Amino acid sequence: MTAIGSTFASITKSGTYGWETFQDWMSGRESRRMHEMHTLTKVDASLIWTTVGLLAWGLVMVYSASIAMPDNPKFGKLTGAYFANRHAMYIVIAGFIAFIAFQIPIVVWERIAPWLFILSLILLIAVLIPPIGRVVNGARRWIPLGFISFQPSELVKFSMLLYVSDYMVRKMEIKERFFVAVLPIAVAVLVVGLLLLAQPDMGAFLVIAVIAMGILFLGGVNARMFFLMAAIMVSVFASIIYFSTFRRERIFAYLDPWNPDHALGKGYQLTHSLIAFGRGEVVGVGLGGSVEKLHWLPEAHTDFLLAVIGEEFGLVGVVLVIGIFVWLTRRIMHIGRQAITLDRIFAGLLAQGVAVWLGFQAFINIGVNLGALPTKGLTLPFMSYGGSAILLNTMVMAIVLRIDFENKVLMQGGRQ
Repeated sequence: MTAIGSTFASITKSGTYGWETFQDWMSGRESRRMHEMHTLTKVDASLIWTTVGLLAWGLVMVYSASIAMPDNPKFGKLTGAYFANRHAMYIVIAGFIAFIAFQIPIVVWERIAPWLFILSLILLIAVLIPPIGRVVNGARRWIPLGFISFQPSELVKFSMLLYVSDYMVRKMEIKERFFVAVLPIAVAVLVVGLLLLAQPDMGAFLVIAVIAMGILFLGGVNARMFFLMAAIMVSVFASIIYFSTFRRERIFAYLDPWNPDHALGKGYQLTHSLIAFGRGEVVGVGLGGSVEKLHWLPEAHTDFLLAVIGEEFGLVGVVLVIGIFVWLTRRIMHIGRQAITLDRIFAGLLAQGVAVWLGFQAFINIGVNLGALPTKGLTLPFMSYGGSAILLNTMVMAIVLRIDFENKVLMQGGRQ
């Protein structure tokens, strides 16, 4: 709670837009200034088209991967286009949210960072309460909100990203002191981790821990302190696996998936994912031609969507997906470095944190699908089915575009 308490004591200006800009935005003058500058400043079209391309390809693949779902008695009342239609709805909503997010100056996100983090903690607690949280496949991770089930862990990824970026800016002068600069973040991550493990959702905990560690590293924390915290985090995750029979079995299945004891048990998803890649060979069997999606490969439209891409588009499709995410991560990192060069530390750390988030989650999902990493329930950003993930992934891309926009305004002589 030290980290949260210090936040209330010192929410200060950090060299992005100042308090005057915050007032401008609240009064509507910020939008007018944006309108005046838009003829001089263009948003990064390559980022926009890359994001739109991933969303569109993901929508097509969700439709292909889920078209046979109604054959399962569990989904017998649904149509073959049910999941694709819902996914399309999520994308449309995400577009509106992204448009709104782009209008918000980065200083506003900086000022609400601690409050959003507290709200996300409240939601993590709320989802564990039976009347509020909904259980799906043995995990209580979702809060029903009518036409959509909201997953608080996705919001926590974003709020942790904001919070640690803001915290590092405020503690920049004392970042060499472990108990003041680093320990509070470690405590915050562990509190979030305990709440996530209660759901359980170790995958989200892993991503959030890496986001926090990544921002600490990029923020210039002393190397010894960073590696000490990294060692603590690794020990925590190793202990979680050691004391969990279910997770130990997953590790054993990963090490020897074709063992008869594993192939029909914990290694079932992995073996059928590998079979899908094998069937795809170099150029794939063609869109819609996957056999593994016909009730052989569980979660084909969510966690294992890449396996269906590999089967239908082959090695070419998989390499293209990997290449897109590598380019996306590098481009966002560049925008973050540019912001830091312009002395916009919070904006820079925020952008680089987004790169860590999306890049690491894509790395884990791709590694799991290819059998290079143990099975973990993480979706492929922008592509896998999932409303909360689509909404948050698209929103953070809009925020990155805003950071890039503000960078260009500053370089063209705009007011900061």
